[in-house]
Amino acid sequence: MPLTSLFRRRLARGAFVLVLCVSALVPPPAGAQRRRRATPGRADAGPQARRAGALRVKPEWRAAAGRVSAESMRGHLSFIASDALEGRETPSRGLDLAAEYIAAQFRRAGLEPAGDDGYFQTANWAEVSADAPRPVKPPVAPAVVRNVAGVLRGSDPNLRDTYVIVSAHYDHVGVLADCAAGDCIHNGANDDGSGTVAVMEMAAALGRLERKPRRSILFLAFFGEEWGLVGSRHYGRRPLVPLAKTVAQINLEQVGRTDDSEGPRLSAAAVTGFDYSEVGETLRRAGAAAGVRLFKHPTKSDAFFSRSDNQALADLGVPAHTVGVAFEFPDYHGVGDHWEKIDYANMERVVRAVALGLLALADDPRAPRWDESNPRAAKYAQAWKKLHGR
Repeated sequence: MPLTSLFRRRLARGAFVLVLCVSALVPPPAGAQRRRRATPGRADAGPQARRAGALRVKPEWRAAAGRVSAESMRGHLSFIASDALEGRETPSRGLDLAAEYIAAQFRRAGLEPAGDDGYFQTANWAEVSADAPRPVKPPVAPAVVRNVAGVLRGSDPNLRDTYVIVSAHYDHVGVLADCAAGDCIHNGANDDGSGTVAVMEMAAALGRLERKPRRSILFLAFFGEEWGLVGSRHYGRRPLVPLAKTVAQINLEQVGRTDDSEGPRLSAAAVTGFDYSEVGETLRRAGAAAGVRLFKHPTKSDAFFSRSDNQALADLGVPAHTVGVAFEFPDYHGVGDHWEKIDYANMERVVRAVALGLLALADDPRAPRWDESNPRAAKYAQAWKKLHGR
């Protein structure tokens, strides 16, 4: 082959290789990008795949959830579950001190007061205790008991008057009767001091968001759960925001201990009534984004649906669920439920996951619905229709 022909052929081959290399570095046209993203089988291929995977988390949401601190919650709980609060029985001096502390944290987080008396929704204990399923002893002082309530106002003018509730009960069972010596105080660190400080911690973390979610978030701490949900049922009768504009409730219960009766439960929490509404799936996807398994327990998710403050609002039609780590644990309703026994590192992970789920519900213009095809959810779906005049 003549030298000039060989030179031309090698030059052409080099130019072709150069074109291939440059083409690999240049992004394809917009249409081609869209076609590639829509290819079946890819992780981001359409709504069905998005439902199956983790929640798409905005960077500012992840940063806000990242502000949830194990050490901060340890500090809060060492007071809420201290002997000074004498077991936070409803009603009691210790319960009143806890209410003041929670209100102070809501104020510090910048929440708007949402009660009839600043951050407090007041009630007469003699009246609300009439609904208790078991007899209650008369209070030693006038029967004034209080839910604690604060609002993080939403950013969307059309949705800011709709609400997602995040809640926990801050009461416990008080002092052991006829106790002459030793440890006589039911401190209630896990039940439900852990849920209470989680609510306070999320208020502090999300309150610093520069752009709030579309809907408003109502942070609630209930009295009287241990007497049969009397605080949350009082709220249901006299809601601070319209129930018809309340799209969901996430309640936190026993999120601190990992020594469940079935064995250690780490980076995981169960959702009661998981498949009763679409809230369960939102929480699952939020957990996946945070590396935490939020799941349906095969037996206890349904059995425990009625055993915390979500039940009061579910009965009225609001999609409402409880998140808990340990359903049953050593020291349940015992004097040994101390703040030192909490797994704060695990609690931090779980609360961060719940915070992402809370933000997702509050930012979604579509409200979650009950699953009418689930027989266990049918009465709640009917209550939702009644609530919305349908």
